[in-house]
Amino acid sequence: MRLLAALALAAVCGATAAQPLKIGSKRFTESYVLGEILARAAPGEHRPGLGNTGIVFAALKTGAVDVYPEYTGTIAREILKLGGNPDLAALNRALESHGLAAGIPLGFNNGYALAVRADSDLKTLADLARRPELKLGLSQEFIGRADGWPGLKAAYGLAQQPTGLDHGLAYEALAAGKIDVMDIYTTDAKIERYRLRVLADDRKYFPRYDAVLLYRLDAPKRFPREFSSLRSLEGKIDEQNMIRMNAAAELEGRSFVQAAALFFGDDSGKRRSFLDLLFGPDFWRLTGEHLLLVFVSLAASVAVGVPLGIVAAKLPRAAQPVLAAVGVIQTIPALALLAFLIALVGTIGLVPALIALFLYALLPIVRNTHAGIGQAARGPVRAGKALGLRDGQILRRIELPLAMPSILAGIKTSAVINVGTATIAAFIGAGGYGERIAQGLALNDNAMLIAGAVPAAALALIVQGIFELAERRMAWTAWTKQ
Repeated sequence: MRLLAALALAAVCGATAAQPLKIGSKRFTESYVLGEILARAAPGEHRPGLGNTGIVFAALKTGAVDVYPEYTGTIAREILKLGGNPDLAALNRALESHGLAAGIPLGFNNGYALAVRADSDLKTLADLARRPELKLGLSQEFIGRADGWPGLKAAYGLAQQPTGLDHGLAYEALAAGKIDVMDIYTTDAKIERYRLRVLADDRKYFPRYDAVLLYRLDAPKRFPREFSSLRSLEGKIDEQNMIRMNAAAELEGRSFVQAAALFFGDDSGKRRSFLDLLFGPDFWRLTGEHLLLVFVSLAASVAVGVPLGIVAAKLPRAAQPVLAAVGVIQTIPALALLAFLIALVGTIGLVPALIALFLYALLPIVRNTHAGIGQAARGPVRAGKALGLRDGQILRRIELPLAMPSILAGIKTSAVINVGTATIAAFIGAGGYGERIAQGLALNDNAMLIAGAVPAAALALIVQGIFELAERRMAWTAWTKQ
């Protein structure tokens, strides 16, 4: 028994030791690049573009990631709801109760600010308060965060009603005159390119946003070698370095890996062509992840949806509640459902993504099964009863075969929808072609967006073609048996 216990303990320890350091990053350029720097400095598993602060912080608390780059102002105001400008020691005292710690300052401050075109007469945020007619296009996270629009509006008495706009798209909108003001990060590479004027924070509303690493309290003990390597980054990245790396990704068409390589003195990266993007080294990994998301969730939807459809068809009182329930699920916004599922299951990545896709795939399967069973020819059913077949036998031998074309059409519809919907899984670290779409949005890079959308569209066509062949084969088989 002692030997078995020792072997079990050794196996557990070995499995734990084999787990890589899990590095997270948010869905904007700088966080992607910093995540790649961490992954190169201390080789581990980088889970890029996980979403906004709330999602990445939840991933850290649940252990889905061990460390990610964060900013002191965000930790203080958004995560801990602290006022003022607390130092690292104060932040760590507050973080300890969460089982977390902040440290290893990277050497630069990346603050929030508002910016306008250079030809604007605005110079300070106080000037903005006197121009209520101006159109503000602000990122959704900035609009919702405690240290973003709500506090800024109160501090300066701003009367404008901002429009939510993805950060990667706002520069183009500002340059085109669609909006007058946008929120920026002070290390954005596009500030100079678009010749923007950063409005002075004359009332000192924004705190400092010094870049640090936010990590699980036990991570340095579990990964001593990796954290030793990460500590070598302390103070090594200044603002000009960070702007240069951001520019490489946003303006020069380099990948985030290539942009991060500049920090290590590797300037060999070049602008990638569309074919390089489309068939890049991540193509087969993303394809495998996308197929897993689509078909595992589809199999679960078939296993649950077909019986639900049968219940709805056989029990008239159950039909309305069942169909209403699967219909209501379709009305829930995808990101809202994912956020709820992350809180429910306590993790990010594959599990909440599969549950969301499973739920979204139910409606066509349930409806088509219900319709197929309900429209099955009454003659064969009566003949079966006359022959003495029981209800279960009639269902299996008569009604289901007659309803099969309708059921298969519902499964096909769900499969095609799932191929497109699965792209949202990348926003919570579940991979798939959505990774490219998320990166394209972060960079406002149409080529990257298309490199993610084209394979997804092609896969949807392939899936539809496979189901149509199956339908024809089924029809041919039924005809030859007549």
